[in-house]
Amino acid sequence: MLESLNLDRQLQLGLDALGFARATEVQQAVIPLALEGRDLRISAETGTGKTLSYLVPMAQALLTSPADRNAGTLGLVLVPTRELARQVLKHCRDLLAKSPLQVQAVTGGADFRFQKSLLRKNPEILVATPGRLLEHCEKGSADLGSLRILVLDEADRMLDMGFREDVTKIAGYCAPDRQVLMLSATLGHKGLGGVARDLLHSPETVALGEVRQPHSSIFHQRILSDSQQHKDQLLLALLQKGGFTRALVFANKRATATRLAGLLTHHQLRCGCLQGEMSTEERKQVMTRLNDGKLDILCASDVAARGLDVKDIDLVINYDMPHSGEDYLHRTGRTGRAGAQGLAVSLVGASEWNLMVSIQRYLRLEFEKRSLPGLKARYSGPKKLKSSGKAVGKKKKRTAADKQRSRSRKSRGKPERKSAQQNGNDGFAPLMKKKTKE
Repeated sequence: MLESLNLDRQLQLGLDALGFARATEVQQAVIPLALEGRDLRISAETGTGKTLSYLVPMAQALLTSPADRNAGTLGLVLVPTRELARQVLKHCRDLLAKSPLQVQAVTGGADFRFQKSLLRKNPEILVATPGRLLEHCEKGSADLGSLRILVLDEADRMLDMGFREDVTKIAGYCAPDRQVLMLSATLGHKGLGGVARDLLHSPETVALGEVRQPHSSIFHQRILSDSQQHKDQLLLALLQKGGFTRALVFANKRATATRLAGLLTHHQLRCGCLQGEMSTEERKQVMTRLNDGKLDILCASDVAARGLDVKDIDLVINYDMPHSGEDYLHRTGRTGRAGAQGLAVSLVGASEWNLMVSIQRYLRLEFEKRSLPGLKARYSGPKKLKSSGKAVGKKKKRTAADKQRSRSRKSRGKPERKSAQQNGNDGFAPLMKKKTKE
């Protein structure tokens, strides 16, 4: 497909160096349309090559129509997290290694003055998180007046993190005739329609696979648990057993992710932690160690659930059930990427049963039942189930004290109203004025 597009030679050399042999389905659908300059709304499974689907047309447009060196930023990629920004930056630099185009990243947690000096060099392509870039725009250190292409990667996640107003303000600093590409694994977010109306002009939608469709190359299992201590034992048993190259363990709270990383490290497992309260340098160091093969396991909050692309992750464990089906999709989408097989295991306690059922119904799949030798849970599921599969709620039994209180309330009746004579008024007394507060 790419041969027929007549790409710039420098760009083609970059693709060859990356070993890019055949375009994925999303790339085949998106790249030709993006090269025509159309605004696009793009939805596809995680791990299908969405990043290159917008980097290739962006690079092609800038290489074939070079602008003045002092024109400012020409291509902008907005992403929700620092980790995703560093990942996109690396992909972009690898792709453009044979070209003169410069790429820089601007994210929160880094030195503002250093970033300002990078922007003074007028990189053609900028990868940024919304909050920090808006600061640079407001202080005049970022020049988006000549911007040609704006990419919103993981757009629904940016809305979830409260970046809608920041994104809208940044768009106000951009050239009005820029091209806009909006991407995510899901485009069903209720706020995306409003963003599309505000920023995109007559967009075309590219949707590959159903929004709720789980990744086709991932096996989904669930293991019932009795308590936090039991979950810890199950987690250790799964990871000490081996059989995986790299594993991600997701928890709903930052404190839980930190605790689990300490627990696994104590048992001589090569484990790191990634959560939102860590500094930029700490997070960068952890990701470098994971990519370099110095860590086998990463315990993380949902900061690692979106867009993170680490090679050879073949096991994802949900220590806590995610809050929604979409969150489950994004977490488990860290494995089974680029056609590889992956395994997702969820540890499910009694209080998480209904949440698990809701996720299964949302994704239209059934988790495979699994138990570990010597660690089978006493809890085997609800005794009574609704037709939906959820547990039947227990009715609270009324005690004798509850019944007595109810009888007492009924026997009280309505309070009697005093007659005028009882109030000392025979009906002929002059009207009394209401007392006013001084």
